[in-house]
Amino acid sequence: MLVLSVTAVPLSPRPARAIANGADVAVGEYRFSVLLTMTGLPVATGGTRDSWCSGALIAPTWVITAGHCFRDTEGRRVSRTVAKVTTAVVGRADLNGRDGQEAEVINAVQADGADVALAELSRPIAGVTPIQVSTEPPAPGDVLRLTGYGLTSDVDGSEPATRLQTGQFTVDSVGDSLIETSGRAPQADTSPCPHDSGGPYFTQKRDGSPLLAAVVSSGPPCPHTGPDLSARVDNLAGWIAATMASPPGRIGETGLQLTVVGLGVAVLVTMVLVLRRRRRGALERARH
Repeated sequence: MLVLSVTAVPLSPRPARAIANGADVAVGEYRFSVLLTMTGLPVATGGTRDSWCSGALIAPTWVITAGHCFRDTEGRRVSRTVAKVTTAVVGRADLNGRDGQEAEVINAVQADGADVALAELSRPIAGVTPIQVSTEPPAPGDVLRLTGYGLTSDVDGSEPATRLQTGQFTVDSVGDSLIETSGRAPQADTSPCPHDSGGPYFTQKRDGSPLLAAVVSSGPPCPHTGPDLSARVDNLAGWIAATMASPPGRIGETGLQLTVVGLGVAVLVTMVLVLRRRRRGALERARH
């Protein structure tokens, strides 16, 4: 759900969107890929608009995406949903089809110092294997694959892709929080476009299972040769695990149990006090 005018990371011209000169993904492939649709986003001048982002399922109830996909009307990243309704579509390569699953996004949590956010779903996604988050950074020269649901061109009037797109990229450099990647296949100018923001860059382990390396953050207009910027996830692995285990603002199972017990005790004490007062009042009336 990226807005064309959003700027997410310093030193980058603007947010990245979808994959230009990519290839169609076959039904059943890369089912951890997620389309995040935002309906009823407030705008600063009043009214609303609709938009969307890409992402990846990393746990049955959690999606990772770009932090700037959740912004207020002033463009600031926020740890909450912003649209009236935000929906995650998981595992649907053909957007005209009916495969995959849908769930509402009920919470968003921003990472500190990185263009990364976690989106919590209203229910677990069954039957789709989440992508594993890498704990090691990619190295220059590594080849990553990207999937995304954005546009296929930055040209005005470009239509949204109706099918999940993919392409391969070469890692050019690795920074403290960002990596630079350039198009490799199907073409040298294969590149992220509008609404690919949050799309997963991943490698594949020897057993064929995918390993998440980064998510799309920003880049020049597409298509283009040369680098785009994506946000590393390996250095956020600890934060990701802790956030999913205990989301900010949530009491947690133990805390909830203690709260319920505390409320029960408070109610019991109140009832005892009320009964004592009534009994005392009855005795005083009897004396008179």
